[in-house]
Amino acid sequence: MNINSNYLKLEESYLFSTVARKVNEYQENHPEAKVIRLGIGDVTKPLCPAVVEALVSASKEMGFAETFRGYGPEQGYDFLKEAIRNHYQSNNIVLDTDEIFVSDGAKSDLGNILDIFSEDNTVLIPNPVYPVYVDTNIMDGRKILYMDANEKCDFLPLPDYDIKADVIYLCSPNNPTGAVYDREQLAEWVRYAKHHNAVILFDAAYEAFIENEKYPKSIFEIEGAKDCAIEFCSLSKTAGFTGTRCGYTVVPKTLVYNEISLNKLWLRRQTTKFNGVSYIVQKGAAAIFSEEGQRQIKENIDYYKENARIISKTLTELGIWHIGGMESPYIWMKCPSNMDSWTYFDYLLENYNIVGTPGCGFGKNGEGYFRLTAFGSRENTIEAQKRMLNGKIEKA
Repeated sequence: MNINSNYLKLEESYLFSTVARKVNEYQENHPEAKVIRLGIGDVTKPLCPAVVEALVSASKEMGFAETFRGYGPEQGYDFLKEAIRNHYQSNNIVLDTDEIFVSDGAKSDLGNILDIFSEDNTVLIPNPVYPVYVDTNIMDGRKILYMDANEKCDFLPLPDYDIKADVIYLCSPNNPTGAVYDREQLAEWVRYAKHHNAVILFDAAYEAFIENEKYPKSIFEIEGAKDCAIEFCSLSKTAGFTGTRCGYTVVPKTLVYNEISLNKLWLRRQTTKFNGVSYIVQKGAAAIFSEEGQRQIKENIDYYKENARIISKTLTELGIWHIGGMESPYIWMKCPSNMDSWTYFDYLLENYNIVGTPGCGFGKNGEGYFRLTAFGSRENTIEAQKRMLNGKIEKA
């Protein structure tokens, strides 16, 4: 018996475990400290009332023979796919419901989609990057090329036509940097993909944070993208589904390589390996796209965006270079005084009792940078602002 030795090539996932260990050790030595966590990638606002009502109603349905449901369609119930289709239609994007596949989240699909691609494809991934893009391809043994995301390009790399790749990962708004591609930049990536007969895997998990029309919420707003892109979206940050689990992937029927439909391949994969998302969760997800649901989740997103604005304003007043925080819940800042990422982590924890995420954990181009998030409470965000501006921790 042989194992998949590619797993041995993975680096240990030490970033968040190291963060947790350092914070725990600090609090053990300083039990009086009120530590503010601005490094979390999880949401803190609860599910909106429209979603909760739908979840409760669907749960009750499951208690009666007349409305009980067992196995559902692996690709999602029609009522949810129709709601998602209408959501795209509101942005002038026309989809068929059988181009929409409901899942338990973008992270799962971003890894699982690789089942339909050959292992000898070359993959192009930005650096710094969300780790799942890299690790899932290492697990399969693919060749990985990196595009440099750096301060010179505001962490929004554009294609180099001399470099040929088969699979391209893009995330906008980006995790971890919070940077957002505009229409012309995404159009350039579509042109590159068509030039090299490549496919773009577009992570739109944070699309709900975009309000400025210069930034596309979906890559399918770009002409020709349906011929070269798959889009992944999550309800985790849109509507607080991090613990409820639901997302969706769009695979256009026009996406054809070597005369083979990727839509059909993905359908075959899902019907073989995935039993679908529960009826109860899908009813809750459908409520997100109702008029009331949209109003309620916008209140939560506006709350996080105000937190981001507060953090960004603080960094601006301190003269610290940063991006993000406008159309994104993430703020990507340059570590002051040329500190490396972990040195600044320790400095921020010890001097301000604030926790963030060292940028080096997202790749070599993240060294010297730091990620802060807007997913905390307003009270803690304002307190963190005061501590950073005052240059000290106010002792009770």
